[in-house]
Formats: sequence, C-alpha cells, structure tokens
Amino acid sequence: MHQLEKLLFDRISSGLKRQSIRTCSKWAKQYRVMGQPLPGPWTFKYHPWLKDMHDCEAELVVGQKSAQMGYTEWGLNRSLFKIDMQGISVLYVLPCSNPDASNFSTSRFDPALELSDHLGNLFTNVKNIHHKRAGSANLFIRGSRSRSQLKSDPVGLMVFDEVDEMEQKNIPLAMERMSGQLQKQAIMLSTPTIDNRGINTYFKNSTQNHFFFPCPMCGKQIELTFPDCIVITAENVLDKRIHESYLKCPECNKKLEHQNKHEYITNGKWVAAFPDREVIGYYINQLYSSASAGRPWELALAYLKSLTNPADEQEFFNSKLGLTHFVEGAKVSDADIDACIVNRRMDDLIPKGGIITMGVDVGSWLHYEIDRWLLTGQPSPDINDTAKCEVLKAGKVKDFEELDTLMIRNHVQHCVIDSQPESRKALEFANRMYGHVHLCTYGKGILSKEVRVGEGHRVIVDRTMSLDLALTRFRCEGKITLPLDIPEEYKNNVKALVRVYETDPQGNPIGKYMKGDADADHFAHARNYAEVALPLAAGLGVSTSIREDVM
Repeated sequence: MHQLEKLLFDRISSGLKRQSIRTCSKWAKQYRVMGQPLPGPWTFKYHPWLKDMHDCEAELVVGQKSAQMGYTEWGLNRSLFKIDMQGISVLYVLPCSNPDASNFSTSRFDPALELSDHLGNLFTNVKNIHHKRAGSANLFIRGSRSRSQLKSDPVGLMVFDEVDEMEQKNIPLAMERMSGQLQKQAIMLSTPTIDNRGINTYFKNSTQNHFFFPCPMCGKQIELTFPDCIVITAENVLDKRIHESYLKCPECNKKLEHQNKHEYITNGKWVAAFPDREVIGYYINQLYSSASAGRPWELALAYLKSLTNPADEQEFFNSKLGLTHFVEGAKVSDADIDACIVNRRMDDLIPKGGIITMGVDVGSWLHYEIDRWLLTGQPSPDINDTAKCEVLKAGKVKDFEELDTLMIRNHVQHCVIDSQPESRKALEFANRMYGHVHLCTYGKGILSKEVRVGEGHRVIVDRTMSLDLALTRFRCEGKITLPLDIPEEYKNNVKALVRVYETDPQGNPIGKYMKGDADADHFAHARNYAEVALPLAAGLGVSTSIREDVM
C-alpha cells in the first residue's frame, strides 16, 4: 500500500474508532496505558466495580471507599475523557495546593501522558503544575484551601479527591463554577472519617450502591463485609498463624480464595439501597482488592493492631473498611453530661470564693461560658489539673458590648475570646476591659498544654491539647458541674466534637478534633476558652514573644 494511502486509511480507521467510543470505560481501554503494578492497556479485570462508575452520567456522583481501590484513577480517566472526547474543561480539586495538587500533577497526570502516545499528543501545554491545556479545553488542578483559586475558570466537570481532608466550606463555592454549564458533573471521592462529615454526608444522601457478586461455591449474591466475611486465625500480631486467615462466603461459610478473587467478582454488580435518588453513590472496601492490600492476612493484621492502638483503630475502619468510625471515649456522651448536672440554676446567686473566668466563641452569635473555679490546694505544676470547674452560666449574645455587662455582673476576673473572625471588635473589647481579656488563636508548635502570652492581648494554645483538657472534664467524676437549665444547644455543641486519631512520623497516635458538617461546636470552644482563662486569671500564663505559625 502506498504511504499516502496508508496514512489516509489510518486516519479514517482512527476516526471511525473514535466515533464508536461513546463511554468513558471504552475510552479508558482504548487510550489509557498503565505502569506498575498492572502495566499495559487499561483493564477492569482487577477492578470490575470501576466500570459502571466510569460510565455514570449523574450530575453528582459520590464514592465512599477504602484506600487503594482505584477511585483516583476513575476520577482521572473521567477528566481526560471529558477533555478529549467532549472538549470540556475540568477542575480537579485536592485538599491542598502543596503538596497534594503538585504531587498529583507529577505522580498521576504526567505518567498518564508519558505512557500514552494519544494523551501525550492531546495536551499542548503541561509545564504549569496547576494548569494543563488541550486545545480549547483545560485541566485545572487546585487545592481546596484557597477560595480565590476556586472562584474563576468555568468548567463542566469537577472532581473532589479526598473530600474529608478538604476545607468543607469551600466545596459549595467551587461547585458554583459549573452553574452556567449546559453539561455538568461533579465527582466526589474519599475515605471517610466520622459520621455525617465530608464524603459520608454526601453518600448518605445518595443511592448508596454496594457491590454484590455470586459466590463461586453456593451461587448466592453476596457482599464482602467485615467481620462476616473473614476468618482470623491468630490471636495477636506475633502469631504466625495469621497467614492462614482467609475470606469466606457469609451464606455458605466456604473459603473464598484470594488469588482467584478477580475471577469470582468479575460478574459483580452494583445494588442500590435507594434506587430512586438522583445522587449516585458507590461504596467499596479492601476485602474486594486483589492487590496485597486485600490479602486476608494483611486485613487480619490491621484488625489485631487496631485492638491496642487508637490510631490503628481509626485507620482500620476508615482506610481498610471505608467506614466512618470514632474510638471509644473520643467524644462526650449524653451520659457524661447527665452525670455532671447538679441541683443549681443559671440565675442562682454566684457563690463566694473561687476564680471566675469566661470564654467566648465568636461567630454570628457570641457564645459564652462563665465558670467558677475551686482550687483544691493539691500540689501540681498545672492549675487546671487540680481545679474543679463549676459552670455558672452559658448563653449567647449578639453584640460585643453585651460582653462588658456579663463581665461586670458576674465578677469575671479573666476572659478569653476567639481572635477570629471579628479581630477588631474582639480587640476593642479587650481594650475596654484592659488586663482582663485575651484574644486566643489556636496554633502549632506549642508544647504540652501551656498558654503562650504575647503582645496585643494575644494568647496561643494548641487546639487538640487544650480541647482535650476542656472536654475530658465531662468524663472525670467531680471535675465539672453543670446547672439544671444548661441549654440543649450547649449539650449538642459539646457532643459535636470527635477526637480522630492519626499516627505521627514516629508511629505514635496523635489526635485532632472534627465535627459533622451540619453540627455546631460554638459552646465547646467557649468551654475551652474559659479553661484557657484560668491560668491567666491566676497569673500563670507563659509570657513569650509569639512567632509560631497559627493553624
């Protein structure tokens, strides 16, 4: 065949082939080329649950999942498909611009172009880490922290990758960038953390699809779940029998071989718990993985570790099972609060003696807590450890000037107020009550529970450690009392914060406090600021020149 004829034939053949590609799954098999651990053309062989997800056209698609289940590749394939076949611009959102967006660009996007001639020729400008151009279509890679980066550049597809690590309040702002598009879709994917936060909030409002397949032994449709589908053959992490752990069918109890997993789940299908809902949601866990992460003995090992380490427990449920979870004792309960209520009301006369402090959280309302502290006289380097707290009043006011009246009428010796978002009004309040008010910022680089005092009425405390002290009182008998008529809003706010555990670089469990998306925590922070005020009222704050970065 003449070279010109061959070129013409190839172009016609290529054009016909592209016209036959109607779905993202077909596009992925045609144009995506993968590296290790599964080198070669894209295949759904080991991730059959991803096929329907690739082709879903719902305006909002939600994926709650365990780690390493191919969801990010789904988001990337969907993005490239929209750019290539429909000329639609895409915004890919990650938790932070650095390092998340930068790492995604270099470790996910760039290799996809290097391995595929088609994709390599599609993009004309790839040097900018946060902006890739393919003709008139664009791929924007942004972090969720910056509101300014999420306001411009209209797009037809948005992918939110690792939703639970994002700045939640900026997600609706980013979604507005699609409001003027005729074709639009948003994809949200993440491992979850706690109930009603991030991805779980969206998943609960979706169809809640779960992946079922016929058991190769009994033929019944089953879903792989923990603990019903795994047999753990060891009692601790040092027991060598752990390698004998295996998956089983929850119906016939027969063993399911891990090495054959990709064969018996290949005919699986998604089953919706709420099929009439418009938002499509997909859930999967690592029991389905054919990779090393899904080996039964590794899942068993992770579970046994979770029994003795709170960070491993959080990781097991979130990253291995793709489920929300909080460790026992990680939040204040109704029983904890009820045990602290005594026969006293908020309008009773203030008893004599003790130290009076106030904490104020700033928002659309000014939530306050006024406490009386009784010092036990027990020797301790930390006054908060031995002092007993009596919550006298808790409420909210609209104007900063009303705080002056609360200070005077309740004989408050020291008040700590949130430094944001009304820093000017808070500073004016501190100047009016000079020497008796400090503005608090949650910071990092603070050692232990110390209160660092600086210029301009400023104090900095570690958020997690100070909240630990303020909220743990509810679980320690005799450390805090509440009046009979404490508001229900106060109770709900205090219960809203959940201590979520992570592991530091040394392998030690560390925590941070989170709350559900619809929950409020104003009184919890007012409680914390009233606690911070105690050493200041007693003249025990650590004076220093504050230069630490704030959170």
